[in-house]
Amino acid sequence: MNTLLGIVLVLGVMILVHEWGHFIVARFFGVRVDVFSIGFGPRLFGWKRGATDYRVSALPFGGYVRMAGQDLSEVDSSNVAPTGASDELMSKPRWQRALISVAGPTVNLIMPLLLLSGFFWIKGMPYSAYLDQQPVIGAMKANDPLAKAGVVAGDRITVVNGITTPTWEKVYEAFSELRSESSYRVIVEHEGATRDVEAAGKDFVQADAPGYYAMVAPIVSQPIRGMGAQRAGMKRGDLVVSVNGTKITSWMEFKDMILNSGGHPLVTVVSRQGQFVTLKLEPQSIVGEDGKANYRLGVGAEERWSYKKMTFSTAVESASVSTWYGLRQLLGVVGRLFSGKQSVKMLLGPVGIIDQAGQAVQEGSFAVINLMAIISLNLGILNLFPIPILDGGNILLLALEGIRRRDFSLAFKERFVQVGLVLILVLFGYVMYNDVARFLPIHT
Repeated sequence: MNTLLGIVLVLGVMILVHEWGHFIVARFFGVRVDVFSIGFGPRLFGWKRGATDYRVSALPFGGYVRMAGQDLSEVDSSNVAPTGASDELMSKPRWQRALISVAGPTVNLIMPLLLLSGFFWIKGMPYSAYLDQQPVIGAMKANDPLAKAGVVAGDRITVVNGITTPTWEKVYEAFSELRSESSYRVIVEHEGATRDVEAAGKDFVQADAPGYYAMVAPIVSQPIRGMGAQRAGMKRGDLVVSVNGTKITSWMEFKDMILNSGGHPLVTVVSRQGQFVTLKLEPQSIVGEDGKANYRLGVGAEERWSYKKMTFSTAVESASVSTWYGLRQLLGVVGRLFSGKQSVKMLLGPVGIIDQAGQAVQEGSFAVINLMAIISLNLGILNLFPIPILDGGNILLLALEGIRRRDFSLAFKERFVQVGLVLILVLFGYVMYNDVARFLPIHT
């Protein structure tokens, strides 16, 4: 049921939004729309309103809008040849046809802003619940300046540079602009007494402070299919007890062991439903946002969220920042894929997306909204690629025709689309293969 609901919410709604973008601009320019379909293949059900057949088709991996007089090379053989009527697509100027093509991706790029703005305004901005807790240190590295001064796990940070810090949120605010060249004075409560420690910013940076301090329980969330944690049998809710014989008390300790593993196996003991289970985890080297390779297992800490109420204006502002950040991340991935720094194997196809959609429904409303925003951005960018059969390919073709001041022949357009179709099918097949392989017991 979670997976079915996820398909409807994530794939269905985002495809609907994309096609609605094409539809609304086509109707604005007076183009008659014959079919508005969610999915491809045979018609399952639907209704007809005016000239448009609104339908759901058998294959839910996309969708399309079929317009009157649409170029025979663009969708399928069921199109009716253009007659020259004023409400047909091919009778419209190229600039209008280009705007119709760009409308779908544009709506997809705008949708995350609308989704996140609404969520932040109605429910609030999500943040980790532990940020409201007292800043009791859970773990420190040996090179931490506080550790060198005698501070130990269990001590509480009370003041940073004269700023009182009753919660972890205030601690992070005090360290928000941590500079290597600056000096920091930290007061810590230790067994009823206080310790006053002053250290250079570079010492805190080298020790990953203060991000390393928080007592976040090493309980894992749903592992990503096909990566080290899932392949080794790690499950959501597992409590990490030890790694290679070293006791683990906080999530940051576990994360640090992964990052510094050098790709070597991590013999990990977890507590699962009252029993200890030993797993052999094998980290993978993956290129991150900064272009550098890091070792990862494909699992995160189980999040517990709190929500901060926001005004409409601050909700829109925060949603804009989140959307821009997501877009930059996505463009970074695209760049690394084309440069060969990131493997195509990391891409998710329909099977992987459906699996993640089901997990998102299980995790809650924020996970669903977040995944919908990510999928929408992906659809927007992907469809702008200048590949025949995609919206970007159609825009490219119209631009070239505009430069030539005449249309290409129908035979050329058919070849153009056929090349794009072959490229898309090859990529689709490869991604689908990797998708299915992630569900197999052994994946290499």
